[in-house]
Amino acid sequence: MTSSATAAAAKHKLPPLLNVIALATFAASLSTRAMDPLLPHIADDLAVTVATAAGLSAVTAFSFAIVQPLIGAAADLFGKGRLMLVCLVLLGIANIVGALCTSYPMLFVTRVLAGIGAGGVFPVALGMASDLVPVPQRQVAIGRTLAGSMTGNLLGASFSGVIGDLVGWRGVLVVLGLLTIVAAVAVGTGFRRSNAIATSRRMKFADLRHGYRQIFRNPNAKVCYSAVFIEGCCVLGLFPYVAAFLFELGETRLSIAGLVIAGFAIGGLFYTMTVSRFLPRLGERGMMIIGGMLVAAQIVAIGFGPDWRIQMLSFILMGWGFYMLHGCLQVFASELSEEARATALSLHSFFFFMGQTAGPIAYGLSLSSIGKLPTLATSAVIITILGFVCARLLTGKAARATGR
Repeated sequence: MTSSATAAAAKHKLPPLLNVIALATFAASLSTRAMDPLLPHIADDLAVTVATAAGLSAVTAFSFAIVQPLIGAAADLFGKGRLMLVCLVLLGIANIVGALCTSYPMLFVTRVLAGIGAGGVFPVALGMASDLVPVPQRQVAIGRTLAGSMTGNLLGASFSGVIGDLVGWRGVLVVLGLLTIVAAVAVGTGFRRSNAIATSRRMKFADLRHGYRQIFRNPNAKVCYSAVFIEGCCVLGLFPYVAAFLFELGETRLSIAGLVIAGFAIGGLFYTMTVSRFLPRLGERGMMIIGGMLVAAQIVAIGFGPDWRIQMLSFILMGWGFYMLHGCLQVFASELSEEARATALSLHSFFFFMGQTAGPIAYGLSLSSIGKLPTLATSAVIITILGFVCARLLTGKAARATGR
C-alpha cells in the first residue's frame, strides 16, 4: 500500500467503540498512579514507614506485570469485552475495600487486586482496538487507546494529592472506586449497544498452546518483546531518579519533580494527536528511527542538569519520541498472532513492565559506579541503536501497510 493510500485510510472515521475502550483505559490508569502522593499520609495512619508504604505502589506495578500472560490467555479464551468488564469491576471494588482497611497487610492485598484489575484492562483494550480496525488505521486506533491511558496517568497522581488534602487518602480510594464502577457501567453499556461482548472473538482452550507457538514462531516476537523490555529499562527506569537529579540543582519541591515527569505524558498525548499526520509521511521505519533519536537526545540533555523548566520540555519531547517508537512496536505486536492477539499484547505489556522493574536497579548501580552523565549517555546510545535495529528487523503486514 502506498503512502497516499495510507493517508486516505487514516482519514477514515474510526469506530465509535474506540471511545468506550479509551474510557476503560482512562479509568484503569487513573487508579494505578494515584497512590504515590498519598504514601506519607498512609504511613502515618497505619503506623508504618514511608519506605514500607512505598511497597503499595511497587506491588501494584508488579502484580500488573505478572498477570499479563494469564490475562491475555483468559481474554482469548473467554472474550475480551467480558474480561475487561470483570477487571474494571474488580479494580473498583479493590479501591473501595482499600478505603476500609485498618492495617497495612489488608491494604497491601487490595493493591495486589487493584494491580490485577488494572493489568487486565490495558492489553485487552489494545487487543479490542486492533480487532476493530485494519492494519493501516491500527496505529491511529492504538493512539486513541493510549490517549485514555496517558490522560489517566497524568491526572491520577496530580489530582489525588489535591483530593487527599480535602478528604484524606481513604476518601481518594472511595472516589477512585466509584469512578471506576461508573466507568464499568458506561463501558458495559457501550459494549452492549455495539454488541462487542457477543461478537468478541474467543479461542478454545485447546487452541491456547497453538497460540503461544504461533506467537513465538513469528520472528518479530523476539524483536518486539526485547525492544519493549529495553524501552522500559532505559526510559521508564530513569523516572525514580528525577527528583534526586533536581535536588542536586537545589530544587527540592516534590511538586516540581511531578510536573517534570508529567511532561512525558503530555508528550505522549501530543503523539496521539499527531500520529495520523506523521505516520503517512514517515512510515513506521522513520517513526521508529526518529522516535529513538528524539528520546536519546532528551536523555543526554537531562544528563547535563539544566533548569527544571528545560527538563520538563525535554520530558515532553521524550514522551513524544518514546511513543513514536513504542506505538510502532505495539502495532507489530498486534500482528504476531491474529487468533491469540490479546495474549500477544499482554506478553508485550509483561516485558515492558519487567523492564520498568529492572530499570531503576540498573540505573542505581550505574549511577553509583560511573556517574550521572555517562549513565544517561549510555542509555541514549542504547535507545538510538534500538530504533535503528527495530526499523531494520521488524517486517511483515504492519510494515507493508504503511508502504515500507
